Amino acid sequence: MEVTPKIAPSMLSSDFANLASEAQRMVDFGADWLHMDIMDGYGITPEIAITSKFNGHFVPNLTIGAPVIESLRKHTEAYLDCHLMVTNPLDYVEPLAKAGASGFTFHVEASKNNWKELIQRIKSHGMKPGVALKPGTPIEEVYPLVEAENPVEMVLVMTVEPGFGGQKFMPQMMDKVRILRKKYPSLDIEVDGGLGPSTIDVAATAGANCIVAGSSVFGAPEPAQVISLLRNSVEKARKP
Repeated sequence: MEVTPKIAPSMLSSDFANLASEAQRMVDFGADWLHMDIMDGYGITPEIAITSKFNGHFVPNLTIGAPVIESLRKHTEAYLDCHLMVTNPLDYVEPLAKAGASGFTFHVEASKNNWKELIQRIKSHGMKPGVALKPGTPIEEVYPLVEAENPVEMVLVMTVEPGFGGQKFMPQMMDKVRILRKKYPSLDIEVDGGLGPSTIDVAATAGANCIVAGSSVFGAPEPAQVISLLRNSVEKARKP
């Protein structure tokens, strides 16, 4: 199966007061997917998060949920690439499916005991299953999910700590991408965190084909040019 570029602007960086028009703007600019960050925290600042503990929450930040996905779905036919940074992803499968989510990517750290059931439930609800891993998680932890009889269809390598946008790209995470691409040539490999014109080439060369970009797209004077640049880098890297 041929691996194709998929550019997914992160709607976490959009103007939430105009989410529908922001989504349409990204599609018009050439986006393949719209990346939706779903977090289960308290909605605090990064500064407080550094010095606090949050029992029962996967990340400290709080973003959107199924009601927002449902509202947005009424205004777009785009692929909604949902990234679940939550403690109990199984609880979100049915609500997000009903809301119109296209992809459902859960964290391996939050699903060690029930990932087989989780993948089955995601697929049975018509969504594409993916698995994500934090920077500190060994890449070997996702192998069983990719090689299972009923496997995930994408691996998301976090290139920042999950929870907040605008963080600095971690180039050392590209070793994980290189290992995955060599081991699974036809796998969709997504990278998320700090991606933009200055970091895309190293990610694309490592083997990433699904690119999540937030502030580098939404903060650009010409977002369409940035999306095109990201796509061209992936296409160039994929050529023999």
